[in-house]
Amino acid sequence: MVNSQRKIVACLGSSSTAGKGQAFDWMAELRRRPGNGQFEFRNFGVGGDLAYNALQRLPDVLACRPDKVIVWVGGNDVFTLVSRKVRRFFTFWKRLPRTPSPDWFHENLAEIARRLRRETAAEIGLCSLPPIEEAPDSDDPFQSELNRRIKEYSAIVAAIAHEERCGYVPLHEALTEAARASPGRPTRRSSFFHSIAMLFAYWCCGSVRMMSPA
Repeated sequence: MVNSQRKIVACLGSSSTAGKGQAFDWMAELRRRPGNGQFEFRNFGVGGDLAYNALQRLPDVLACRPDKVIVWVGGNDVFTLVSRKVRRFFTFWKRLPRTPSPDWFHENLAEIARRLRRETAAEIGLCSLPPIEEAPDSDDPFQSELNRRIKEYSAIVAAIAHEERCGYVPLHEALTEAARASPGRPTRRSSFFHSIAMLFAYWCCGSVRMMSPA
């Protein structure tokens, strides 16, 4: 039986939120932490989702009447923009009504933020996007374009957080710093995921405004 005094933390996103398969289950990590017993984490992550798909599933999040909402989506928006092959596959798989673009990402994420603010009393944390792979300064053309777009989309997230007066969880900044601190060393299973868990733990247990963008 769920303790009625526990705060509901709804987590909306894609496979990084779902935490299945090879994805790091950061919610399981947070549940194991003794100081997080006051929270009930609800997982609204679906593999492959873009911001558009997350917006279609928003009614499920609203229905749980969350106290806090973490929105972590955008990595697949970037992949579909950079890779023509991925774009063709995702357009069919996810039934995308239009070609992914930065403007469309902004439109969908902003609508998610607006509806959460309008239809809930929850504290909202929008997450910037972690680096794809661990080479933030790569000279490889494809990886370099991924890095550029991840940075661009993270700036969009920060702008929306400011515009819609939401909290901002700086995953991109923290994990890029971690990768640059250990160049050439695989950190995905250590400092990367530890940083994710620590950031979310800090946001859940502290004030969302402490994570807001300038």
